Amino acid sequence: METSTADTSGGMTTAQAVKLGLLSLLVLGGGALAIGSIIRKKKADSEEMKAYAEGSEAAFAKQLKMAFDNDMAFGWGTDEEKLRGVFRAIPSKQAFVGVMKSYQKLYNRSLMRDLQDELQATEYNEMMAILAAKPEYGNQLQPPAVSATQYLQWAKRLKAAFDITYWGFPGTDEDAVKAVFLEIPTQAAFTQVGAYYAHAYGRNLAADLKSELEFWEIKPMMDIIAKKPKS
Repeated sequence: METSTADTSGGMTTAQAVKLGLLSLLVLGGGALAIGSIIRKKKADSEEMKAYAEGSEAAFAKQLKMAFDNDMAFGWGTDEEKLRGVFRAIPSKQAFVGVMKSYQKLYNRSLMRDLQDELQATEYNEMMAILAAKPEYGNQLQPPAVSATQYLQWAKRLKAAFDITYWGFPGTDEDAVKAVFLEIPTQAAFTQVGAYYAHAYGRNLAADLKSELEFWEIKPMMDIIAKKPKS
């Protein structure tokens, strides 16, 4: 039976041709990867140049990455307070889409995937609630619009703050509660938030606040609302 793969005309054997083909693929593949890396770096460098402008999508993207990497005392974890501040500063849903694209260019990573990896479910829900209350379009940050959507998102953020856990133990994110209280413009709006909270979760907001906050935290928190205009 014929087993030889030699080319009697002086050419390459089949095995040699296969090896050469594989080598060519490796060389071409490596070249493509190198070119892709160079292109990504050029895009990142170009996007980095935009990050100096305060309020730009690139600046927001960079601030989010810094919050993930954080520079807290122990050098680990995510700076949720900084992250919350960035989300509150993004002016619209359209602007957030731009931030996601800028983040991809800067770091070759998905912002939404990094949010899911870095945050607890309750913290992620809080960020999405902040985003959901924003207008569809606009490049200038506006005061929160007093609307049914905003009432519901404030209620969702409070519930997320109550549901957070620390190392597996139930807790409360007091900073997240305070952020909502500072945003609510009037006492009447706070009452509406309580009504939407009751409708969404079948619970009394005032009772949950008393249950979730320490007794010395309740008065300063409620003073924030008491100092606001009635309507």
